[in-house]
Amino acid sequence: MAASHDCVARCIRHVSSAMFADLNHLSHHAAWRRQLEMLLESAGEGIYGIDLRGRCIFINGAGAELLGYTPDEIVGRNMHYLIHHSYADDRLMHVHDCRIFRAFSEGLGVRVDDEVLWRRDGSCFDAEYGSYPIRDGDQVVGAVVTFADISARKRIECELQLTQTLLERRVDERTARLRTAHESLRRLSAHLSTLREEERAHIARNIHDELGASFTALQLDLNWLRKQIAPDPALAAHVDRMLDVTQNAMGATRRILNDLRPSVLDHLGLWAALETLLQDLQTRTDMECRYVCAPDIERCRLGRSAEIAVYRIVQELLTNVQRHANATTVAIEVVLRDATLVLTVEDDGVGMQLPEQPHTFGILGMRERARAIGGVLALDSTPGAGARARLQLPIESGV
Repeated sequence: MAASHDCVARCIRHVSSAMFADLNHLSHHAAWRRQLEMLLESAGEGIYGIDLRGRCIFINGAGAELLGYTPDEIVGRNMHYLIHHSYADDRLMHVHDCRIFRAFSEGLGVRVDDEVLWRRDGSCFDAEYGSYPIRDGDQVVGAVVTFADISARKRIECELQLTQTLLERRVDERTARLRTAHESLRRLSAHLSTLREEERAHIARNIHDELGASFTALQLDLNWLRKQIAPDPALAAHVDRMLDVTQNAMGATRRILNDLRPSVLDHLGLWAALETLLQDLQTRTDMECRYVCAPDIERCRLGRSAEIAVYRIVQELLTNVQRHANATTVAIEVVLRDATLVLTVEDDGVGMQLPEQPHTFGILGMRERARAIGGVLALDSTPGAGARARLQLPIESGV
């Protein structure tokens, strides 16, 4: 529509300039008059011209019909006071604020789509208009205005805007509900993790108190029995086998207790527990294990829940390395950078494809543990190039 306005306006300005150049003799030039009339009536939009006083010098039929007049009723009248005198809210528009008149007062064209034009019956319609100066050489002698009723377009735009606003509000409401549900799930996950740790500690105490004491008593009795039957080699060998079974059962019990709740974590703290965890891994596998922890880190104590969470994350990472990485070396490094604890677990195994699959709940669980204590767990790995897990934890959040 804008291109059509501009094209028609250029033609009208050309013809109008010729008309203004010889206005007194225009009535004698039937060819010019006919050309102007044909051009005006061929346009689907309203078109009119005004002189420097704002009086209409011509208007096409389409424009007069949009305004509720006949062309003869408009020609000679001041167009501002006839159709452009007020805003949509009935506030009066001063003639100096009229952007239509800027075309000849400033010699510049203007295009507007945020005002109304008024009809004969007192109603108004949303209009898009362009006002362009008519020149006679270097002198501006008037303006040509093209206009169209865009009420339907404005109504559609308003409906679209209302729909967009409604959709945005609904999206915001859904997002807020999802965020609330997500936070509730996270709190539930953290609560379940705490309950699980408490249950583990309770089971570990019961195993230690009941099975530990029973195995110790059984071992003492078997040792006493071994001394009593020393003269009988067959019975002595049988008791020795029973002692071996008891010893293995006690070792298995200690490992189970350590998995449920490592006592070194409660008595010596996180860093000693991580070192012990790595030493146990090296004892049970052929991997070369390395632990780097600066003395200033060893003096740093996190909160009880944070230390348990960090320990479980590292425990899960080392379990994954043992089961899936086929690694020959694994290293744990702990450093402090700008009040942020950075713990890195790195191996030289087969690596894995990232991003991980949605069903890898082990990784998801570790991330949630880290998030629950204010930390962030990041994984870096490519197939065949090992894997690196980095846990970053602000000290202030864990102290």
